[in-house]
Amino acid sequence: MCKCTPEIRTPFCGRVPECTFPSMEGKPFVRTLAFDFDGVLHAYRDGYKDGTAYDIPNEGVKETLKYLLRDYAVYVFSTRSPEMIQDWFARHQLGFVTEIIPEDTTLRFWTTRNVIGISRIKLPAVAYIDDRAIRFTNMRDIRNYF
Repeated sequence: MCKCTPEIRTPFCGRVPECTFPSMEGKPFVRTLAFDFDGVLHAYRDGYKDGTAYDIPNEGVKETLKYLLRDYAVYVFSTRSPEMIQDWFARHQLGFVTEIIPEDTTLRFWTTRNVIGISRIKLPAVAYIDDRAIRFTNMRDIRNYF
């Protein structure tokens, strides 16, 4: 069954025969940004260390997330425990409402505005902000990179 509704606008359709995805004309469109945790939000200066989220936020995290939440849905993705990340947000008093996205969810998109989602699942986004990413151009460039 298609999950597209006029209330939740996403750039992706369920792509099933019975999809009744309505026209985007005149409807709000929710764009999502996905942030890696370690090295992007969490300074991670000593690497994995003891497995805890031990470090402070990187410079500008609070201001940048506040700015982006005006126009985007934002979620954090990590292999770390979502509860650990949620505790880290609270411990550093960043002032954001956070919500853990359950791993067994049927939720296919994070489109909740003004709430930072936390997930181990890589959900669709218009951009993934990750300190260890390599921008894909073509396979030859990837081979040459390594």
